[in-house]
Amino acid sequence: MSEMPYNSKTGRVKFMSAEIRIQNLNQYYGKKQALKDINLTIETGMFGLLGRNGAGKTTLMKVLATLLPKSEGQISVCGRNIEEAKKIRQITGYLPQEFSMYPNMTVYEAMDYLGVLSGLSRKRRKRKIPELLERVNLQNDQKKRVKALSGGMKRRLGIAQAILHNPRILIVDEPTAGLDPEERVRFRNLLCEIAEERIVILSTHIVGDVEATCEQIAVLDEGELIYQGSVSALIEQTEGKVYQAEISKRELELLKKQYLVTSMLTLGNNVMVRFLAEETPFASAKPCEAGVEDAYMYLMQREGGETQCLDNY
Repeated sequence: MSEMPYNSKTGRVKFMSAEIRIQNLNQYYGKKQALKDINLTIETGMFGLLGRNGAGKTTLMKVLATLLPKSEGQISVCGRNIEEAKKIRQITGYLPQEFSMYPNMTVYEAMDYLGVLSGLSRKRRKRKIPELLERVNLQNDQKKRVKALSGGMKRRLGIAQAILHNPRILIVDEPTAGLDPEERVRFRNLLCEIAEERIVILSTHIVGDVEATCEQIAVLDEGELIYQGSVSALIEQTEGKVYQAEISKRELELLKKQYLVTSMLTLGNNVMVRFLAEETPFASAKPCEAGVEDAYMYLMQREGGETQCLDNY
C-alpha cells in the first residue's frame, strides 16, 4: 500500500471529499442471498452499521474492503470503482471481528511488518509506530509477543494496524469487544478523531458506542436495509412511545405479553420495567426519553423482525 498524503505541520492526512456510493447491491453465497438490493451513501464521519447476527453486516463490510467480490450492483469508493481492488485497499483500513497476527512476533515487529507491507518507509515507520502504540495504550507492551497479549490488547493492536497507513476509509467490526470501560472510551474518542477527515464504518452491538460516536446509521435485517439516516431521526420515531413503571413480579409476565420490554431492574419483590407502547398504557406508567436501543427495538417490531435487546442480537 502506498503512503497517503500527509501534512507535516498539522500532523493530519490531506484528503479530498470522501464518499462511498452503493447502488442495487445484491450478494449471494451460492443460492443464499445475503444482501438484497442495498442502496446506500456513506459520507465523511462516523457511520454506524446495526443489525442482528446474520443480518448481512459483515458481508457488506467485506465487500467494501474488497475481501469479497460483489455479486451484483455498483459500488464506488472515493470515486473509484470497487473492482479496482488494489487502489481501494491503498485507501482502506480494515479491522475484522477476529483479528490475528503471527503469534511469535512482538507487538513492534508485527506493526513494522505490516508497515512494510503498506509501503511505509523505514523512517516513517520508526516515527509512526511508537505514536500509534501510545494512542492505543500499548507503548509499554511493544516487546511482548502477540501470543502473550490478552483479548483486549489484541483488539488494540488490531486498531493500530488498521490506521497505520493513514487510510481514507476505516472499516471496523466490533472494535471495542473485550475492552474494559476505560479503554472503550479511549477508542471511541480515537475513532471520532479519525472520522473528522475520513469515513469510519463501525459495526457494533454495544449501544453506547453508537450513541457516543455515530451521527448516521444503517440498520440491516435479513440482508435488507430497513433504515438509513441520522440517529436523532431514528430516536424521534420512538418519542412518546417509551414508558417506565414499577410493577410486581407477578404482573411482569402479563405486561411482557402486551408490550415490548426493553429493560428490567429488580427492586425487591417488584420490578422497574421500561417498555414500548403506542399510547399511555396505565396510570402508573411514566413517559421516558427515548434512546437508541428503544428506537432500534421499535424499528424491528414495526418491520416485523425479532425484537430482542440490541446488546444480545
